[in-house]
Amino acid sequence: MILTKAAVIAFTALCAPAFVVAGPNGGTVSGKVTLLGTTPKLKPVDVSKEPSCLKMHWSNPLYPETIVTGPGNSLANVVVYVSSGDPENVPPPATSVTLDQQGCHYTTHVLAFRVGQEVRISNSDPFPHNVHPLAKINREWNRMQLPGTPPFSYAYDHEEFIPIKCNLHSWMQGYFVVLKTSFFAVTGEDGRFTLPVLPPGRYTLTAWHESLGTQSKEITVNAGESQFLDFTFAARP
Repeated sequence: MILTKAAVIAFTALCAPAFVVAGPNGGTVSGKVTLLGTTPKLKPVDVSKEPSCLKMHWSNPLYPETIVTGPGNSLANVVVYVSSGDPENVPPPATSVTLDQQGCHYTTHVLAFRVGQEVRISNSDPFPHNVHPLAKINREWNRMQLPGTPPFSYAYDHEEFIPIKCNLHSWMQGYFVVLKTSFFAVTGEDGRFTLPVLPPGRYTLTAWHESLGTQSKEITVNAGESQFLDFTFAARP
């Protein structure tokens, strides 16, 4: 089944890294993530407990984003990152990443950012939400966010893949992926990724999906080289 998500398309267009030609001092790694097999048919999310959500999605229902595929069974929401061999200890970016609650769902289902980097959380809906990241390594917290209130920010101290949920609306689920490395990308609906230019060396590259698990591959990056590395995940019943 192919799920078409306007929010995923918009996020991909905004955030997907452009292809970078390898320079003399580094190499680029790009690729595509696909799903092998057929995904189960998903039922629309029941939003009837929130009348405002029901009105918003009466003719445009929400679907679970556990598995989102595009043309050719390309797989979205896969985090591809350097899990071993990271050559740098770069401070986190001064700019924040954003998680917005809009249309009764998280506008970014899988949000990846650095340890120490701020995530800015906002509520664009005309009703309350509750942000509850279920961290186990980092501190767990739980915060109500009323409509019209300003965004708040938070930064994590440790690498962790953190499920997030809204305690008021059980269907609202997503992930914070907090990474030590600065070499990562999140696939959009086209399943493609491009990492920042890597210095020459040997690395372990890992692809993570929330319900399909992880895969890792060893790569060697040479200066001036561009290489392509694909991942394939098998659909589960």
